[in-house]
Amino acid sequence: MDFLEIEGGCKLNGNVTISGAKNSALAVIAATILSDKEVTLTNLPNVVDIRTLLKLLTMLGAKVEHNDTVAKIDCSTISSTRAVYEIVAQMRASILVLGPLLSRFKHCEVSLPGGCAIGQRPIDLHIKAVEVLGAEVTLEQGYVVAKAENGLKGNKIMFDKITVGGTENALMAAAMADGVTEIVNAAKEPEIVQLSEMLNMGGAKVEGIGTGRLKVHGTNGKPLDFSEPVEIIPDRIEAGTYLCVGAITNSEITLDKVNVEHIQTSIEKLEAMGCEFDIKNDSVTIKPVAELKGVNIVTTEYPGFPTDMQAQFMAVATLASEDSLIEERLFENRFMHVSELNRLGADIWLKGNVAAVRPVKELIGAEVMATDLRASSALVIAALAAKGTTKIRRIYHLDRGYDRLEEKLSNIGAKIVRKKS
Repeated sequence: MDFLEIEGGCKLNGNVTISGAKNSALAVIAATILSDKEVTLTNLPNVVDIRTLLKLLTMLGAKVEHNDTVAKIDCSTISSTRAVYEIVAQMRASILVLGPLLSRFKHCEVSLPGGCAIGQRPIDLHIKAVEVLGAEVTLEQGYVVAKAENGLKGNKIMFDKITVGGTENALMAAAMADGVTEIVNAAKEPEIVQLSEMLNMGGAKVEGIGTGRLKVHGTNGKPLDFSEPVEIIPDRIEAGTYLCVGAITNSEITLDKVNVEHIQTSIEKLEAMGCEFDIKNDSVTIKPVAELKGVNIVTTEYPGFPTDMQAQFMAVATLASEDSLIEERLFENRFMHVSELNRLGADIWLKGNVAAVRPVKELIGAEVMATDLRASSALVIAALAAKGTTKIRRIYHLDRGYDRLEEKLSNIGAKIVRKKS
């Protein structure tokens, strides 16, 4: 089993190129099912989750050519609409094939999903969305079986709570439906914006992009045609993670190929902690700061503070000069990194969905275990600032979402090595 060995306390300096956004790429890959022609995707991150979803498409019968950051996907040859447990159990985002498979083929069977254990994250909203569009849905032996023999019909989908994956599935299901679908209380994340723009390019018509109310004019069964390559947007979570690396190590790090608007909340919270930035069109430089201040964070949907950055900021807050409070409002089990950070010498106390982070003078290297994707990156951040050597186990979580992490950190001066136990 691979693990990371990190020697902390190094001063870092240099440039990090931000990869394509994993979460956006997963939805875009799923959307290629809506086309019966070859689709080219560029700026894909080289992470396990991308390879897993591409493998799923191959198992459905699609032709896939994948070379590092570029994939050519031809879904004209799909011969099966059954997304098997073997793949879906590895990654929750596999549920995103539900909407496009149903919309194009009028039938699909998708295994109940797996992925990070950070809460129940039920798929009831995904199912409700396609039912509103006329699908008959049953649960059979661990599979979501959806049928729409006469095709999906446009309707009004009202989400009780904001759901990124649910909004993505609703958009893709509505894209080939007959008539107009209105999605109320839709997610506003940049990943939703990219998917909407892609659907427009393919021949559907999405109105209200970037708002909580989307209107989708379906193609009435006509497959979409993505004639131009789709370039995946920069990963805002990866960018925020490297900003946290700069903050906790008191280093000057420049992020290249970044969308500044997408990471505005992370920048603002780090500014509240005393950090300063040099911001240009597509690059951000974080400057060294003598002392970090405490911070109060409440996670919420975009454009609020992202739950996917909560763990990383908690790591930074351990070495602040003041207490910090972090409230997690989106997922009930997303504090599993707390006990591991405390093993490194942090002083974090939990009460329900609130974490109180009390400052400590230093972190001390230890052996720790990753529990999910973002918790893994929090442990890396803490280890880079800790005195001595830290070994991080179960780093397969990191491989799901961070492109060439060791290489990028090594290039800016970190002492980080992947080893086998």
